[in-house]
Amino acid sequence: MLKRVWVLLLPLVLAACASGDPLETETTEEPEIEASGDIVIGTANFPEAEIIGQIWAAALSDAGFDVDVASGIGSREVYMTALEDGDVTVVPEYAGNLAAFYDDLPEGADEQTIRDTLASSLPETIEVGEFSPAESADAYRVTAETAADNDIQTIADLDKLDQITVAAPPEFAERRYGPPGLTSVYGIDPSKIRVKPISDAGGPLTVQALVEGAAETANIFTTSPAITGKGDRPDLVILEDPLNLIPPQNVVPVIRAGQLPPEALDVLNNVNASLTTDDLVEMNLRNVGDERAEPAVIARDWVDGLEL
Repeated sequence: MLKRVWVLLLPLVLAACASGDPLETETTEEPEIEASGDIVIGTANFPEAEIIGQIWAAALSDAGFDVDVASGIGSREVYMTALEDGDVTVVPEYAGNLAAFYDDLPEGADEQTIRDTLASSLPETIEVGEFSPAESADAYRVTAETAADNDIQTIADLDKLDQITVAAPPEFAERRYGPPGLTSVYGIDPSKIRVKPISDAGGPLTVQALVEGAAETANIFTTSPAITGKGDRPDLVILEDPLNLIPPQNVVPVIRAGQLPPEALDVLNNVNASLTTDDLVEMNLRNVGDERAEPAVIARDWVDGLEL
C-alpha cells in the first residue's frame, strides 16, 4: 500500500521543477494567510517548496528570529502578489522561472543572463538573495546502459540515436526546451523526435517507460528521486546541457524589500550556500517515499547537520 501511495504523491513534489511552470494553472484566489511572526515565510503549494521554507524557518529560529511559515499559498501569481502586498516576507523560488515570470528569457539563457534579467525586471518592492548551488530544473535523462552503449553524455549526443522518443508530459511537445529546442539549439533532426505523453510530471510512470525501453530519454527533474512504480531506483544519467536549452533554476530567496533584517538575510544566504541538488533529492525521497516524513521534520534534521 505504501508503494502505491508513493506513486500517487511523487508528481506533486516534482511539479515544482518544470521550467514550463505547471504552477501557472493553479488558482489565483486571494490566500488567507494567518501568521504572526516577525518574519513570515510563504511557500508554493508543493512539498519541495515547503521543505525549503521549513529549512529557512529552522535556521532563522536558531538564530533568534520569530518566524512563521505560511505553507501552500498557491501558484506563483498568488504568492508573488502576497509578497508584493507585504503579507509574507520571503518565499523560496527558482531563479529561471522567476525571471521568466517577469520578462522573456532569450534562448540559451545562462546564470548571468538570469541575474541580469532579475536585476532589470523585478518590481522595486521585490529583492532576491544569493543563488543556491541547489537547482530544481527540468532535465533529460537516459539509462546508464543507453549512455554507455551510445557514448551519450550531453543533450546533443541524443542525435547519435536513430530515434528519440521522449517520455514527458503532453505539453512538453510544445515547450521551448522540448522538441523545438532540441532542433533549434542542438540541431537534432526533428524527424527523429517524438514525445510519449505521460501525465505524471516526470514521476514513476515516466521512469518506468524509460527503463522498460518505451522511450530513449525522459524529462525527469533534477531533484526527483527517479523511482519506478515498483519502488526501484534505476541507474539513470542526467545529460549535460552546455548550451543552456533549459534555464538555470537555482533556489533563491525572494524578499519583500525592507521587511527582512540584513542579519536574517545573511542566515538565509549561508543556509542556501550549503544546500545542494542532491540534498533536495534525498529530502524529497524522505517526504514521498516509505518514510513519509513531514517537511518540518526533514528540514530540522538537515539544519541540525549543518555547521554554519
